[in-house]
Amino acid sequence: MTVESPVGKLVLLASPAGISGVRFEQEQVVAVPVNQGIEQDHLDAAALQIDEYFAGKRLKFHLPLDMRGTKFQQAVWQVTQRVAFAERVTYGDIARGIGSMGAARAVGSALGANPVLIIVPCHRVVGAGGRLAGFSSGLAIKQQLLEHEAGLVSSGSSLYGR
Repeated sequence: MTVESPVGKLVLLASPAGISGVRFEQEQVVAVPVNQGIEQDHLDAAALQIDEYFAGKRLKFHLPLDMRGTKFQQAVWQVTQRVAFAERVTYGDIARGIGSMGAARAVGSALGANPVLIIVPCHRVVGAGGRLAGFSSGLAIKQQLLEHEAGLVSSGSSLYGR
């Protein structure tokens, strides 16, 4: 399923277990035919929640995920899911969060393999000193996502904080 967003078209992928991919259309994505039923339900829910996120009506995603990766990647993605809306943390912060001090570069690699962009908010992870670094879809899109969230916070959106 493809959905429009302010930062470009997103391709959503699902399995019976949950959302398995959120990628930007310009990336090489092999879309698999979707069975009507549970997979379509996952895709519809993800499309709705992504629309709500970009409309400033959603701070956190509540979707079943089917993310495949190594134990290390899974740990990184779990910690990254806890990074709050509009918050920025460093790769080192995530490394400390999984108990792997000094593994900031490995965290960067794990986040580069994040299959569900935006939903697992790897765009909120920045380099030391707050510099923009690493995003599989490019730093321009990462900057747009960060500005979207910061704009909602600075506008005093009534949604922020819920």
